[in-house]
Amino acid sequence: MLVALLILAAIAAGANWWAIVAGNTRVETISKPLATIAIGAVAVAAADRGDVDDGVLVAAVIAYVCCLIGDVALLKVVDKFILGLGAFLVGHLAFVVMFALLGLDEWGLGVVAAVGAVIIGVMVGRPVVAGARSENPGLVIPVCAYLLVIMSMAIVGWATGRPPALIGSALFVASDSVLGWRNFVAARSWMNVTIMVTYHLALVGLALSLL
Repeated sequence: MLVALLILAAIAAGANWWAIVAGNTRVETISKPLATIAIGAVAVAAADRGDVDDGVLVAAVIAYVCCLIGDVALLKVVDKFILGLGAFLVGHLAFVVMFALLGLDEWGLGVVAAVGAVIIGVMVGRPVVAGARSENPGLVIPVCAYLLVIMSMAIVGWATGRPPALIGSALFVASDSVLGWRNFVAARSWMNVTIMVTYHLALVGLALSLL
């Protein structure tokens, strides 16, 4: 079941990447939420195989549902940025709970992630916040809150010591860093597909951390 769901997720994600490159809005609109639903199913199957506690599964389901809401809110045909930002923020808090329930036994790795978070905050976070302030001062607090939460998610994810959690949380930070840069600093043609490739791989990593 897990392998079949991974294949389904790969097909949906691949369709989404193709749609972005080809500029096919209809396929992008359908494939984006489908990919997240499929990867969420992977998380449930991984949790079942990993025999995790019910609390871990509940936190994971909440996180993936929030990601799905965020995906829909950020679709071009919907375009609700604050709603999407809020949904992903809650999703990251759910991932933090999920990681905490899995066990935080490798705080040395958490410290490494914290150092990386500071570096990313200076190199990427500051320009993104400055760009958000220039575009709309009302975005500064939501953007800062989001940056704080996703960095916390990555730090706690690394503290689990689980390789898929390390990779998944790092890729999530990478995806949102590119997204923030595209939205508030400078857009480049390669960014749209890069955001989604790193995002989908991040979701898969976080799902497989439940094994």
